[in-house]
Amino acid sequence: MSNQKILENQKRLADYAVFEAYTLGRKHKEAEHPYRSIYERDRDRIIHCAAFRRLEYKTQVFVIIEGDYYRTRLTHTLEVAQIGRTIAGALGLNEVLVEAIALAHDLGHTPFGHAGENALNDIMKEYGGFNHNVQSLRVVDELEERYPNFKGLNLTWETREGIIRHSSVYDKSGELKEFTKYPSASLETQVVDISDEIAYDNHDLDDALVAGLISDKDLNRVKLWHDIRLNQLSRYPNVEPNIIKYQIIKELINKQVTDIIKQSKENIALYKIKSVGDVRRCGKKVISFSKNMQEERRPLRDFIFDNFYENYRVMRMSNKAKRFIEELFVAYLKDPRQLPPEWHARLKGKKDKKTLKFLLCDYIAGMTDRCALDEYKKLFDPYEKV
Repeated sequence: MSNQKILENQKRLADYAVFEAYTLGRKHKEAEHPYRSIYERDRDRIIHCAAFRRLEYKTQVFVIIEGDYYRTRLTHTLEVAQIGRTIAGALGLNEVLVEAIALAHDLGHTPFGHAGENALNDIMKEYGGFNHNVQSLRVVDELEERYPNFKGLNLTWETREGIIRHSSVYDKSGELKEFTKYPSASLETQVVDISDEIAYDNHDLDDALVAGLISDKDLNRVKLWHDIRLNQLSRYPNVEPNIIKYQIIKELINKQVTDIIKQSKENIALYKIKSVGDVRRCGKKVISFSKNMQEERRPLRDFIFDNFYENYRVMRMSNKAKRFIEELFVAYLKDPRQLPPEWHARLKGKKDKKTLKFLLCDYIAGMTDRCALDEYKKLFDPYEKV
């Protein structure tokens, strides 16, 4: 990209944003593009990779066979990117870097949501367990094969940092020595973290209502929902309930995003953040909710956990999904020749159990819900063609 274009991009950013001119670069040297910034290229490489396309058939909570309406990893990812760009733009951060991190943050997720991740974590315990952030980085560094001179997508250090250091109430940050130099991640990474929480909470509410696992009447006991509902009903007294539901969820997202922007600006001033170096040394979450919003959100999040994630139907789906993963893993472990030829070929000359287990972990983590269900039928249903 031309120096003039880089300077033009930097003029739009705050001093504490990540500037592409100061990138720590890529593992493998490449000539950069004359018209696209380095983070635009990262974003585009992520969008075009196979792992990104597979997110369409990886679920959040509801297994794919439960219906077509519910969120998938792909729709969740797009919602995180959209929320993240809004926050980044308001704070003068690098929106394109935020988008790239958001689009990549779930590439390493297993089929069947967190149930699949928990199953692989138990299976891989003797080797440190399974962390989908670490797996996401492995996808972009090793498993995607699209270029003649290197494995992976050869993303910039800043995008890779955002992937491995992604953390929220639902996700534990991965730890790799390459990324532990600084106490704090970039503000762009922090924006993706908090955008993930907002997207999760609000789209899970929507899915749970559509599935009939919770009702508006139940939710009305939660003050945050109740107050916004009253406000919407006063504005639109004759609108059908389904429209009101969408308006409440829209307002929930808007209220939280607005709070984050306001509180984060106050935090930036409080912690005297004037550069990326200040962010790195801070050691605190700069992008955050206000204390009032944290208190307002807590009853709603507790309600979602108790009435949705712990619902008997969700628990049945989760436990069934774990059994699928566990039984597939055991079957392949007993006889790796059942793996597709291109995967079995990777074991050539390697017979140790650890290598085999990591290969199986990569293979199963990369499956979609549909692929895992099809494989299960082929291996265990005597009437299914193999």
